[in-house]
Amino acid sequence: MDFLDIHTHKSAQKKDVTSIQSLSLTSDIFLAMPKTKPISIGLHPWYATIDKLETQLKYLAVLAKQANVKMIGECGLDRLKGETIENQTIILEQQIKLAESLNKPLILHCVKSFSELAEIKDRLKVKVPMIIHGFNKNEELGRQLMAKGFILSFGKAMLTPNSGAAKLVESTDHFFLETDDAETAIEEIYETAAFLKNCTVEVLKARIFTDCKNLNLI
Repeated sequence: MDFLDIHTHKSAQKKDVTSIQSLSLTSDIFLAMPKTKPISIGLHPWYATIDKLETQLKYLAVLAKQANVKMIGECGLDRLKGETIENQTIILEQQIKLAESLNKPLILHCVKSFSELAEIKDRLKVKVPMIIHGFNKNEELGRQLMAKGFILSFGKAMLTPNSGAAKLVESTDHFFLETDDAETAIEEIYETAAFLKNCTVEVLKARIFTDCKNLNLI
C-alpha cells in the first residue's frame, strides 16, 4: 500500500508514494494542467486578487471538473500576506460554492484567521469536507477546529516533540499527512506518526487510505 501525501507542491513522485499535488492558478498552469495524476487547484490567498477574480473563477470552474482534480485549493485566509481579509473572504467563499457544486473537498491555508474560517463554515453551512493543511498550532485550537468538523493534515511540525501537531496525532484517529513544500520525506512523517500512535506504519497507511477513499481522494 502506498504512502499517501495529501498535499505537496512537488511534481516528482516515488514509486510507492501517491501524492496530491497542489497547484495555484496562473497563466502557466492554464496551459499545462495534468490530466491524470491527482491534483488540487485553487486560488491561493497569497496570489489571488479581487480584480482578477471573475476571470480566474471561470478558468477554475472549468478545470475543477477534471476527474483528476481531487480537491479545490489550496485556498483560504492569511492575515500576513495577500489582499485584505475582507477580499480574501470573498475569494474563499466563491471557491467554497464551487466545491459544493462539484462535491469536492477543500484544502485550506489558514494563518491567524481560524475564527474567521470557522465563522464562514458555520454561516455557509458547508457540507463538503474542509481540510486544514499543515496544521502547526496548539492542541487546544486543533481540538476546537475538529469539533467544528474540520479535518487536520499534519506535516513537518509533527516531528517536533510535544508540539501541538505531535500531541494531536498521538490522541486523534482521523487526520492526514503531507509534505507541503518541505524537504522532509513523506516516509519520515509516516514513521513519526506511527511512533506517536504506537502502531506500525502499515496500520497507519491502511487507516489513511480508508479515509482518503471515503473522501474520493484516490
